[in-house]
Amino acid sequence: MANELTGKVIVITGASAGIGAALAELCGARGAAPVLVARRAEALAEVAARSGGEALAVPADVSRREEVERARDAALARFGHIDVWVSNAGRGITRKVEELTDDDLDEMMRINVKSVLYGVQAVLPHFRARGAGHFVNVSSMLGRVPFASFRSAYSASKHALNALTANLRMDLSATDPGIHVTLVLPGVVATEFGSNARHGGFDSRAFPGAQPAGEVAEVIADVIAHPRAEAYTRPGMREQAAAYYAAEDVAAVEARMRAATLGR
Repeated sequence: MANELTGKVIVITGASAGIGAALAELCGARGAAPVLVARRAEALAEVAARSGGEALAVPADVSRREEVERARDAALARFGHIDVWVSNAGRGITRKVEELTDDDLDEMMRINVKSVLYGVQAVLPHFRARGAGHFVNVSSMLGRVPFASFRSAYSASKHALNALTANLRMDLSATDPGIHVTLVLPGVVATEFGSNARHGGFDSRAFPGAQPAGEVAEVIADVIAHPRAEAYTRPGMREQAAAYYAAEDVAAVEARMRAATLGR
């Protein structure tokens, strides 16, 4: 694995904590040059200090197109090229559909979908000029199976991200076969995601069976080394998604999952 990442310039959004921070540290340890992008400059610098001598911290708000372009330019100015763009920045929400406001939905789409679009559009011309590159979009199992109704708008945004990613992959496979597009689908991860959700929420780190961020980072590192279209981060997740869509009555599957989630 180390040889497969050595020398790669890997831009990681949402890198100040959680999955992004774990990935930055892992990539740096394996000889890559991680470019860490997030809003919190102090936290970002602390993660960069643990991510190898080539790590570059670029404080930026990726929900703003001009700041994504500035992050791209900073990476190119430092390293001359970009090999991989990992769109990991995201935020959750704790509200049912009936409670959602315009601002709720707008924020979920801005952070979880538009930030990815900005990254794709910013770096695609560079990838095309090189004839190579790799987009890695971090989605969620809730973007495939909407089993947590209190994450309604988050789940909707990740469904949108999944479609955007698939459409991008279809287009580039026809025109630019040297550019890879990967969707990564984690489940519950032991990070601050839940407590940082819009309107608050349960701390994901306290969720029974939550996956360590380092395990998710390992999966992402593996798809960078061995590009493929999709990667679930735990065994059984693909089968769970397939069973949901294959069910004769998806409402019955939803009811079972809701009962399991509520512990009854």
